Amino acid sequence: QVQLVESGGGLVQAGGSLRLSCAASGRTFSIYAMGWFRQAPGKDREFVASITWSGGTKSYAKFVKGRFTISRDIAKNTVYLQMNSLKPEDTAVYYCASRVLTTQSFGSWGQGTQVDVSS
Repeated sequence: QVQLVESGGGLVQAGGSLRLSCAASGRTFSIYAMGWFRQAPGKDREFVASITWSGGTKSYAKFVKGRFTISRDIAKNTVYLQMNSLKPEDTAVYYCASRVLTTQSFGSWGQGTQVDVSS
């Protein structure tokens, strides 16, 4: 089992930036990829970005449009989400998740961190 703890959320004005962090512990050797998802009030959870752990291959949702960057620090077992040019519609709880090679879905999830973007 992999445990994930997010941090870095908060309140920011539109146009501002935040960097989210997600620290992994436990069976980190089993991680194939890590990702960020978000859930706004009254909406379904949606994919934001992901990165493969060894090769660093990145994938982004279309709405990111170059504003967000995912990265990882293997030595620290940590994945980051740098969010720039934030918009009020980016307001959501952001979740970190991990995936192992043998599955197609993300099976371990963090508790989430709240991001609020004011207009």
